[in-house]
Amino acid sequence: MRYLLCGINAKYIHSNLAIYCLKEYALQRSHKDAEIVTAEYTINQYLEEILEDLYLKEADVYIFSCYIWNISLIREICAELPKICPDAAIWVGGPEVSYNGDDFLKDNPSVELVMQGEGEEVFSRLVSWKESGCPESMVASMKGLAYRSKQGPVSMGLAPCVNLDDIPFVYRDFSHFSHKILYYETTRGCPFACSYCLSSVGEVVRFRSLGLVLSEIDCFLKARVPQVKFVDRTFNCNKNHAMAIWSYILQHDNGVTNFHFEISADLLSEEELALFTQMRPGLIQLEIGVQSTNPPTIKAIRRSMDLNRLFANVDRIHRMGNIHQHLDLIAGLPFETFSQFAKSFDDLYIHAPDQLQLGFLKVLKGTFMEEQALRYGIVYRDTSPYEVLQTKWVSYEQMIWLKQIEDLVETYYNSGQYRFSLQAAVAVFDSPFSFYYTFAKYYRQKNYHKKKHNRMEKYRILREFLMPRGIRKLDEILTLDYYLAERGKGRPPWAPEPLDYRRQIRVLFQESGDRMFPEQVSDGTYDSRRMANQCHTEWFSLDVGRLWKTGETVEKDCIVVFDYSRRNSLSGDARCVVLYGGPKSACRQDLILE
Repeated sequence: MRYLLCGINAKYIHSNLAIYCLKEYALQRSHKDAEIVTAEYTINQYLEEILEDLYLKEADVYIFSCYIWNISLIREICAELPKICPDAAIWVGGPEVSYNGDDFLKDNPSVELVMQGEGEEVFSRLVSWKESGCPESMVASMKGLAYRSKQGPVSMGLAPCVNLDDIPFVYRDFSHFSHKILYYETTRGCPFACSYCLSSVGEVVRFRSLGLVLSEIDCFLKARVPQVKFVDRTFNCNKNHAMAIWSYILQHDNGVTNFHFEISADLLSEEELALFTQMRPGLIQLEIGVQSTNPPTIKAIRRSMDLNRLFANVDRIHRMGNIHQHLDLIAGLPFETFSQFAKSFDDLYIHAPDQLQLGFLKVLKGTFMEEQALRYGIVYRDTSPYEVLQTKWVSYEQMIWLKQIEDLVETYYNSGQYRFSLQAAVAVFDSPFSFYYTFAKYYRQKNYHKKKHNRMEKYRILREFLMPRGIRKLDEILTLDYYLAERGKGRPPWAPEPLDYRRQIRVLFQESGDRMFPEQVSDGTYDSRRMANQCHTEWFSLDVGRLWKTGETVEKDCIVVFDYSRRNSLSGDARCVVLYGGPKSACRQDLILE
């Protein structure tokens, strides 16, 4: 028989680790006669396109991996697929159906059964059942299933936990995952009991043996894949486990691969922080879920963290300058008012994370938060992603403003393309949140939220909002940000008129190449004319070096050479050479900013 494991991802660059784990585990269990294949799609594809491909795959059993981002589309597929493949069976699994499998069967009559909890062993046994022609009574006794009986849908509870060492390494052919993010797990479960998270529901923390993990990491390194995302919920919950993996990655760094980890920053030890200082910029990136800094909220969601230590460690890592940090907030949590959320936002913002993720509470099936939603007056959507609409403490109207702030943070802050402009903007408001809230009101007042904007338009809108605020050298700061990101097809209309100092620039690249591009000069690849054409050179009347280092806006003529051939591995900014003296005088000093 032919079994098609289907992953429907949120984006094309994502891959579905679960379906590959199920496939490899079942094949390892001697199901050699069964044809087990995989297929991946995205939620952005048309239903007709997916149905056509499913039909052409000619499977006997279609298995769908269900999450909050794809469940609506999967319900539609399950309703339509039997019309074109009437003899095929449909199975589902995944976190979105694991805690209400019997209800899902009631609502989706075309689905034969639901795999509940970890699916590797359950799927393997189901393949055995199908291949051997055993009676349906075998299914009735199988833990981890919801199935249809004569009396109606029956749930047998969650599947027993799988030994992680029994799951084969799924990445046999890296070419199959070209242009995709690769996901990898070394643990399942979480030692914490956060009320909104499924990882805290009845799972003990289990680890994959380090010998296996290190050999598999070596496969990623040898294949020189761009990025590996560890899906471990709290990667550093066991120091020895984390240290062994981080040490191996450091010692075997291939200069290309980036590893992403979700950690609790307050658990980091001096030994781990010392190890971080030795890492290549961009070797690892850290995602740190703070969620709130309001003590009653932290207690209500059953979080356990030392905020002082967490932020102290975040600051230390920030000063290292070699590790991308991503801090998370959740809006709509119990006991957090609009003003208290603003404080949580400011508490994170002042630590200058590389990304600030403003998310919204999702009341997931099977979590403690679902049980407590009525008590807390949490009103949320009945359909996926079950996102909060309002609470006792935050109204729906306030949620609308938080949504607009989220959009502006994503567009302006998280893009990394407006660093100095935002720095100057926040300085003239009472707080970072005050700036984004005021900007959000302006943005909606002008109806800018109703259409998409190109890069130049985004700069124009920010400038339009900030112009009445009296920010010194605003146009030059915007110009600096604009050219740090990329050269651009046209010159920004707000930029000062370019001075005609082309001759001086040609001389500069001819005579100062050894100072500006020492690596290329030393290896003999430096060509002054080519580099002059590849770089952008801009005159400023503010001290760019001082702005870069201290944030101060001080008048001082300088020329900045933006070198796009060498970018900062964390921010993506062009490498800059600042030459003091301006276009009309000799450049007496240079400062390289990377």
